[in-house]
Amino acid sequence: MRRRRRVPVLLAATLTLATALVTTGAPAATAGAAPLAPRTLDLPAGFQPEGIAIGGPPYAYFGSRATGAIYRANLLTGRGEVINPGPGTPSLGMKVDARGRLFVAGGAGGDGRVIDTRTGRLLASYRFTDQPSFVNDVVLTPGAAWFTDSTNPVLYRVPLARGGQLPPAGAVVRLPLTGDIVYGAGINANGISRTPDGAALLVVQSGTGLLFRVDPRTGVARTVDLGGELLTNGDGLLLDGRTLYVVQNRLNTVAVLRLDRTGHSARVVQRLTDPGFDVPTTVAAYGNRLYLPNARFSTTPTPDTPYTAVAIPRP
Repeated sequence: MRRRRRVPVLLAATLTLATALVTTGAPAATAGAAPLAPRTLDLPAGFQPEGIAIGGPPYAYFGSRATGAIYRANLLTGRGEVINPGPGTPSLGMKVDARGRLFVAGGAGGDGRVIDTRTGRLLASYRFTDQPSFVNDVVLTPGAAWFTDSTNPVLYRVPLARGGQLPPAGAVVRLPLTGDIVYGAGINANGISRTPDGAALLVVQSGTGLLFRVDPRTGVARTVDLGGELLTNGDGLLLDGRTLYVVQNRLNTVAVLRLDRTGHSARVVQRLTDPGFDVPTTVAAYGNRLYLPNARFSTTPTPDTPYTAVAIPRP
């Protein structure tokens, strides 16, 4: 019989850590010890973060609502750098695709942008409207990038070719929102996600706390049955299977919803909060953690105001 060689203890520990990184997507932690990755990320002073997206591990991308700058942070070390200075108008909700392209909602700039996460280079810019607007969030589907507008009852669709090619500026489709959603004063359509079955879109209306299921062919919005619950100050959305995370910014809360497959109904099963929250706005997941930037809306911004993003356990 062939004798089995013993693996040295140090090598075995190294292999264990490497296996944990591959299988969980997050740094391993020994029993009773703090995780290796920092729980709080320091962002540039005066940055005024709003959006977050996590792409090729272990990098997170943050957008500035002040200048539109994009900051890339290493989740394992906490270190980062500005990779794009921004156009001088906001960078709000963001999503990154499998090609390493960051899709950015442009807020009052009335536009959407696509940025190369490796180089920071601007790949494309889409002017949605010249009227007053607030392009707030974006979600990626197999055939399009969809953007919300908190001022105007419309969704903007940027079609994506099967091979992922970005379209020309004139290809943008404006889909009016009709049905149950009624725009009022303040922030209207905000965070956007897909339904679990991928057949429709979910949009939260911040001012009313209502969640809507939107037919992407017609723009008809129907109120999702939440069993009497409201998602007041609802902001960024994150779909994970049939679990939907809804950031309630000024409430310093993340509502955890369990959706039916089609997105017609949902129930709030948990609400998360953390001492490190200071008006978080959006959420992204990495391994067993959720990461949220603190927008600090209740703090008067200055060039020296400190800003952070915090990580909480992923339930």
